[in-house]
Amino acid sequence: MSAAVAVAPTPAPLLPQPDPDAIALPSVMAALSDPIRLTILHRYLVDGDGSEQACGWVGIDRPKSTLTHHFRVLREAGLLEQRQDGLERRSRVRTEVIAQRFPGVLDLVRTWQVPPAVLLEDLPPLPAPRTAGAHTPARA
Repeated sequence: MSAAVAVAPTPAPLLPQPDPDAIALPSVMAALSDPIRLTILHRYLVDGDGSEQACGWVGIDRPKSTLTHHFRVLREAGLLEQRQDGLERRSRVRTEVIAQRFPGVLDLVRTWQVPPAVLLEDLPPLPAPRTAGAHTPARA
């Protein structure tokens, strides 16, 4: 009788993003020039605890299509990494890469004061950490 071997699930691959050496300061600054994108990055840095979070977690009162656009701009600028996890996209700030390429930029984002009108009144709490590769079941 053979013993069952537990295999850890592999995380979903990252969506396309620039290599660290290809991240350009003008692209980063252009991405951060919009208050919504600045708020998204601020929320991940201050409340995200460095972990991957679902895009809906940020608690910004804008249509899903608008937020999808802003997340794409942040990813294409090299500020966020994203992966598709079942029906949701999970994001994380590329803290180490950005801090090495552009020291001090993320500190400015962390200390920025988010305009209250941008966020929902009741922000979603930080969810419990998920196991890598765990998928959210589809809702019926």
